[in-house]
Amino acid sequence: MFEDYRRHSSALLAKARGDAPCDLLLQNARLFVGTTKEWIHTDIAIADGTVVGWGTREAIDTLDLDGAWVIPGFIDAHMHIESTKLWIPNFVAAVLPWGTTAVANDPHEMANVLGRQGVLAMIDAAQGLPFTFGFSASSCVPASQFESPGALFDLEDIRTILAQPNGIGLAEVMNFPGVIAGDPDLLAKIAAAGSRRVDGHAPGITGRALDAYLCAGVESDHEMLSYDEVVEKRRKGMWVFLRHGSASQNLAHLAKTVIESGTSRVALCSDDREPDLIVSRGHVNHCIEVAREAGITLEDALTMATVNAAEYHGFRHLGLVAPGYQADLNVYTSMETLVPEIVFQRGQVVARRGALTATLHHVEPSTALLGTVHLKEPLDANAFRTQVLPGQTIRVIRVVEHSLGTGSELVTFTNDDPTLNQLSVIERHRATGRRGHGYLLGFGLARGAIASTVAHDAHNLMVVGANTEQGRQDMATAANHVASIGGGQAVCLNGEILAEVPLPIAGLMADVPVAALGQQVASAQNIVRQTLGSSLEAPFMTLSFLGLSVIPSLKLTDRGLIDVERFAVTPLIVG
Repeated sequence: MFEDYRRHSSALLAKARGDAPCDLLLQNARLFVGTTKEWIHTDIAIADGTVVGWGTREAIDTLDLDGAWVIPGFIDAHMHIESTKLWIPNFVAAVLPWGTTAVANDPHEMANVLGRQGVLAMIDAAQGLPFTFGFSASSCVPASQFESPGALFDLEDIRTILAQPNGIGLAEVMNFPGVIAGDPDLLAKIAAAGSRRVDGHAPGITGRALDAYLCAGVESDHEMLSYDEVVEKRRKGMWVFLRHGSASQNLAHLAKTVIESGTSRVALCSDDREPDLIVSRGHVNHCIEVAREAGITLEDALTMATVNAAEYHGFRHLGLVAPGYQADLNVYTSMETLVPEIVFQRGQVVARRGALTATLHHVEPSTALLGTVHLKEPLDANAFRTQVLPGQTIRVIRVVEHSLGTGSELVTFTNDDPTLNQLSVIERHRATGRRGHGYLLGFGLARGAIASTVAHDAHNLMVVGANTEQGRQDMATAANHVASIGGGQAVCLNGEILAEVPLPIAGLMADVPVAALGQQVASAQNIVRQTLGSSLEAPFMTLSFLGLSVIPSLKLTDRGLIDVERFAVTPLIVG
């Protein structure tokens, strides 16, 4: 893993000693040191992409920072690049100007659609970019037996990813019931990680169940539901990642754990973030800003976004601007807003004043990553009719904004109930025609429908619409349109497509710049809110998690309603 780490030459050591001039001397810096959480006034010497020392020395080039703040490049402790909808080079171009220079990426969205070949294509596209990628091997594809992905990811696939130079560990182990029960296949996957990290995914798991989960070898979690749960997990030695994404946000809610107990074994992550949010607010920098607004000190927030994330993932060459570390650093003339004046990666300027200056190597997605939406036949309104009759009691998914969790409620069904929306999931990988149907409270579509092939984790075609005959017709129109463009998202009203976000790469990503993609996403979301009536901040991201069968309490897949707490299929109609 990162084999070039600390293979430094005698020539570099001469520059560290001051016997030979360094390449660049950053003078008069106010440097943040995460290990001691202090600011140090010093010069910073850089050579061959490495920080070779602090203090004045001879240099080929100098840059007087005039007291500007210098911070290590930010590291996202856990994310899914596919959720940004950006192909790899476009993602790098989007986040470098905000100061992110490294990520720990879990590519399980791609793994669910295209398996090993898709993940290796992402790793290949990351080569040669001014960025540090760590790729975790997806542990649960499918996430559970209730989902129907386009590919499987077995033990041999995991070993293949772990064998890559930037393979950093086992990605979030979502099937926590299987781990706790001692499932031999899951335990073999955990064992395959060896000395590498094993990420967790265990919302609400405490007590003896948590003890078993930790004894199995899981080391982190980002799915905590309550403060008490965070406290227990930290007390038992687990790392916790506080998250602020588009639909999934627990950082502000759980900030108290840092305020009261410090930053030991805590890092920041974005998990799933829409491109329009990256355009408007940034990436890890935004997580830091949210942390500060929640009462966490700047120094604690920076520590979690740099040295802590590096320590957890084994990025031993990152996280500090110190001798022997890679020269990834951000320069700020003001700490009021975290928009860097200059971003350095490996000692080279890659961005200035919020704009990319580096020229990025671009690997176009191969044809093998395209054409992944396969429906058995075109859909019509009949495809979305259920067997529910007025007066019957049904199980309904209660949407909880800014949370991946949902509620489960019993509702007496009436035709055209304006508080209900219909939700359907259509298998889209093997053209089986299999469909699951359910109903929602809290999504808030007063009219029309939206459809998306971004649907965690199996990424089948999800459609939500108004609980009316016209709503079902719009569901069919939106679903057919998404299939016709090779995957993506669409908004429909009265048979007309009002907005689309084409995502031809595995039905998840597009090879376009973040500004263009962010505008498409923002436009679609605004129409959903302003024209279709939803009050959700991120309706498409919220929709995407309504099929994730490993987060409580009630979800929908193409196989039906899933009671996650019982880990079983449950009927829509009660009694």
